[in-house]
Amino acid sequence: MKALKRLDKPVSQKIMNYLDEVAALDDPRVRAKPLQGPLTGLWRYRVGDYRVICDVIDGELTIVALDLGHRSKIYL
Repeated sequence: MKALKRLDKPVSQKIMNYLDEVAALDDPRVRAKPLQGPLTGLWRYRVGDYRVICDVIDGELTIVALDLGHRSKIYL
């Protein structure tokens, strides 16, 4: 993901570690917040000042990261 490569190494590592933890859960939604409005159906993970917008696919428990960005810019 391009957005992850643009971040500082410690920040990108923190996000990857967090997503690894989420991927190991039986239900990844327990740590996520459902989004509303035009983003209905997607989920948000909060990692420090950054947000990861994901789609959680039930059939295979797959988490697809759609976007990543600073909290002040991610929802625009």
